[in-house]
Amino acid sequence: MKVSLAGRCPRCGEGKLFAGFLNLAPACDKCGLSYDRLDQGDGPAVFIILIAGFIVCGLALWVEVNYEPPYWVHIVLWTPLILGLTLGLLRPLKALMVFQQYRMRAEEGRLDES
Repeated sequence: MKVSLAGRCPRCGEGKLFAGFLNLAPACDKCGLSYDRLDQGDGPAVFIILIAGFIVCGLALWVEVNYEPPYWVHIVLWTPLILGLTLGLLRPLKALMVFQQYRMRAEEGRLDES
C-alpha cells in the first residue's frame, strides 16, 4: 500500500502510475502492466467528499458554536482547508483504488445468462 500511495505501479512498485496530476499512464514504464482495465470511476471523489465534509463541517460547527465569528471568517478559514483536503487526498486515494482493483483482480460486472 505504501507503493500505491507513492504513485507507483501496483505490480512492480517501480514504474509511474500517473502521467499527470490525475491521469493514469497508459502502462507501467518498467514492467509493462497496462492500466486500461484499472478504472476507479468516481470512487475516490466520493470518499473525499465524505472525509472532507465530515472534517470541515464538524470544525465549522464547533467554531460557530464556540466563537460565533462573522461569515467572512468562515470563508477565510474553510476555503483553504477544503481545497487542501480535496486536492491533497485525490491523488493518493485514486492510487489506492487502482492498487485495490489490481490486488483483488476486479473486473467489469457481467450478467450470468444461463
